[in-house]
Amino acid sequence: MRNPIQRISILIAFVLFLTSACKKENYKFGEANAPKNLSVSLTVEGADSATAPSGNGSGKVNVNISSSDALTYWIDFGDGVSKEAQTGAITYKYKTPGTKTYLVTVNAIGKGGLSSTTAKYVTVFVAFEIPANILQFLTNGSSRVWVTDKETPGHFGVGPFIAFEPIWYSAPPNGRDACAYDDEITFTKDAQNNVSMSIDNKGEFFAIEAATGFYGVSGKDGCYAINAGAKNLAFMDASSGSTPDISTQIQFIVPGNGIINFGTGGTEYEILSISDTQIHLRSVGVDGFAWFMKLTPKK
Repeated sequence: MRNPIQRISILIAFVLFLTSACKKENYKFGEANAPKNLSVSLTVEGADSATAPSGNGSGKVNVNISSSDALTYWIDFGDGVSKEAQTGAITYKYKTPGTKTYLVTVNAIGKGGLSSTTAKYVTVFVAFEIPANILQFLTNGSSRVWVTDKETPGHFGVGPFIAFEPIWYSAPPNGRDACAYDDEITFTKDAQNNVSMSIDNKGEFFAIEAATGFYGVSGKDGCYAINAGAKNLAFMDASSGSTPDISTQIQFIVPGNGIINFGTGGTEYEILSISDTQIHLRSVGVDGFAWFMKLTPKK
């Protein structure tokens, strides 16, 4: 049998064990501070204060963030999209066509989830994203020359405003004036897929009588000395109400006098169909009628 002293010693040892086992450890994470000196730089790709203040149309914005004590950054780009940028540097592409202003909000997150916030406005120009197949057919990947598809029936035609085919008149092969057939129309794309058009009209365009005043001349249907020039085209969704079975539902605007090869006073051209061998266009002339033309690559 154990004596009383032994029993007391065992009891004290057991109590010490329980006390040691239940003791909580104290962990220290260091001082938690909200990030300081938060700054944000927003650079629109291709921006030039004189010629392109809102960028080159790519929609890309380079974001660079700096601060003290930040572990990561969350960015709200103002268009419904948020992203994390752990390094403080990220490139974001806006997608809505046109020139729009967005409020970019940056949250710098530090230890313990403490954060600091700042915001800046950015104005960005986004060019319409031309469907890849249309861009390829039109420019052949860089530049392509087109001419009037004069051998094809209906290379010029007209119908009522609501028409998507030449109901009233369809030109027979080689049925119009020679000046309507010698124009060379070149479509060229740049690195950002913007498309320009230049025309060698050999000095004259064909124009209908109703549109001669629009071009600063007068007379019947015929050939006129109308300036050609180079134009930057603006592409967009078609406004005609067309359906996919009769159109690509894409249109482009030719600035200035709007003429391509057959002057009707129209400046908006809907691409009804396009392939490697033909473009079929619809435009509403100054007379309110729907005019049609077909182009083919120069051989």
